[in-house]
Amino acid sequence: MKTRLSLALLIALSLALSIIGPAFADGIIIPNPPICKGGPCPPPCLPPPPCQDCPVPLSYRCPPFNTPLRVKYHHVDVTIDQQVATTHIDQVFVNDGSYQVEGTYVFPLPIDASISNFSMIVDGQKVEAKILSADEARSIYNDIVRQRRDPALLEYIGRGAVQASVFPIDPGAERRIEIEYSQVLPANGGLIHYSYPLNTEKFSARTIDSVSISVKIKSNDALKAIYSPSHDVSVTHNGDFAASVSYEANNVLPGKDFELFYSVSQQDIGLNLLTYKDRSSDQGFFLLLAAPNVQVDATRVVPKDVIVVIDKSGSMDGEKIDQARKALRYVIDHLNPDDRFNIISFSDEIRSYANQLRSANNAPEARSFVDQLVADGSTDINRALLEAVSLSDTERPTTIIFITDGLPTTGETDPARIVSNFKQVTHKNIRLFTFGVGDDVNAILLDQLAQENRGVSAYVRPGQSLDEIVSSFYAKISTPVLADIAIKFGDNITASDLYPQPLPDLFAGSQLVMVGRYTGSGPTSIGLSGSVTGQSQAFTYEGNFASAGGDDFIPRLWATRKIGYLLNQIRLYGENKEVVDQIVNLSVRYGIITPYTSFLIQEQADVFSQAGRQALADEANKALAAPAPSSGGAAVDAAQAQQSLRSADQAAPVTGQAAEQIKIVGDR
Repeated sequence: MKTRLSLALLIALSLALSIIGPAFADGIIIPNPPICKGGPCPPPCLPPPPCQDCPVPLSYRCPPFNTPLRVKYHHVDVTIDQQVATTHIDQVFVNDGSYQVEGTYVFPLPIDASISNFSMIVDGQKVEAKILSADEARSIYNDIVRQRRDPALLEYIGRGAVQASVFPIDPGAERRIEIEYSQVLPANGGLIHYSYPLNTEKFSARTIDSVSISVKIKSNDALKAIYSPSHDVSVTHNGDFAASVSYEANNVLPGKDFELFYSVSQQDIGLNLLTYKDRSSDQGFFLLLAAPNVQVDATRVVPKDVIVVIDKSGSMDGEKIDQARKALRYVIDHLNPDDRFNIISFSDEIRSYANQLRSANNAPEARSFVDQLVADGSTDINRALLEAVSLSDTERPTTIIFITDGLPTTGETDPARIVSNFKQVTHKNIRLFTFGVGDDVNAILLDQLAQENRGVSAYVRPGQSLDEIVSSFYAKISTPVLADIAIKFGDNITASDLYPQPLPDLFAGSQLVMVGRYTGSGPTSIGLSGSVTGQSQAFTYEGNFASAGGDDFIPRLWATRKIGYLLNQIRLYGENKEVVDQIVNLSVRYGIITPYTSFLIQEQADVFSQAGRQALADEANKALAAPAPSSGGAAVDAAQAQQSLRSADQAAPVTGQAAEQIKIVGDR
């Protein structure tokens, strides 16, 4: 318990000290304490101590004080052209206080940045600024920490900085600062890393109205994977050689540097490796990125069969059936030339567009079938799924898109039997993707069907648009390039605990983000294999597994995905004490809080002892003993939360009450 209390006091002390510092954004204004002679002075300034025989009157001086400056917004625009990154920063500081503020502006430079071009503009006027070496910046950082009691800048020791004087900011006034600098980004085995120092935002006294980062990438070699371990970004590919990445948030206090990795390769499928190993451990962690070209030659497009199974029971009447029609039109209008398709509508009866799969050029005819869909009747999920399998071809990749808004109400209604019946007739070429519309669906049934048939489940919540979600999903999976993927490493590396399980298929414009653990180290071969229309495909790459060090975000990302996987196993297949124990140990070790493990932040819990963790595991076993709800809002919430963990590209953030008790440092 003493260990826990000491940790809590240390964190609380750090937070308390950070309040007294300067106004932070990605750049920092260090305000000068007001100096005045005679008085009166603005609070919290104090008069000088009494002095006899002073040659001149002493000045009123202010002790360290809470700055009235806040950040109104900051926007970052980045262009990366052939590995030369030009970063433009636009930020506005506002003086919310009652007295004038001036000071020094400091911008911590990205790690290992080699600045080739630099300019700084304040309110439209170019100003002189100095680029400081890491040693010069260290002196400034140490002075701030010592004088202002602000530990934040200790994180930037070892970085250079930009320094400039800031003109006085009157009460209520704003100061706009723009910075632009260029740097060359090194490539490591075709993987390029861009970093932007956003982390200092977490020490701002107030939330920032608007934060945005926009990155435009151009490359002579084809872009493959584009991945951010720090932020949930939106990626848009503009062909194979250009892409846009964006992040936006409002009323936030960003707490992490912005990190972006992207890979370039002349191969059809690019593969890159990141690793991390603690010096004190025999096991390390790795992240593998695999991505094909965005644009695939027509001769390499895999012909596929698409079967859409749509619920037209009475509960689908109105807006749902209208949106379902739009979704169906999108799918049949975006088939590839050699694809085949069919449509099955179901309620208590089954009706198909055709008695067999039809070629893509029949899509116009199928639209009339879609337009005539009318919602009525009950819901026979079992029969509809079996009908879809009966139309499939065992020799071609088959995508079944299953859309329903209700529970099975006629025919076979036992969810376990429905899963079993489908399992008996399906084949390895089938991928089943389920869409639950609204909250009155059996989320456990839909998740089991998708998970056991190499697909994913998605949910359209009240107020969301079914046609938009289905069309967005289909756009991602419309062009498969590699199925039944397997990864194999050289003899000197043993990999384990791989997530996701099983590995998904690769589609044009998509990417695989796989995490796992490893033993061994050094250069090794990495084999990527799969099948295309029944024909085996194999690719070989070279990677290097570190013996120590690396990217310390990987362990928490691995733990996030594993916890999501374990929680989902409990929800779908029932309680397992050993699984619960694993969840508790991972949660304590990596500081990952979920709705199912919120007990970890109870004040009376001594999570640093084995006995304390076992007590928490026992408590969790009791909480999880009751069967998870299969339908309703809570069931859909659980399905989405665990899907988010299982497929996370960033480690689970620490938010809410947990943020007051847990601090993440590196991989701990």
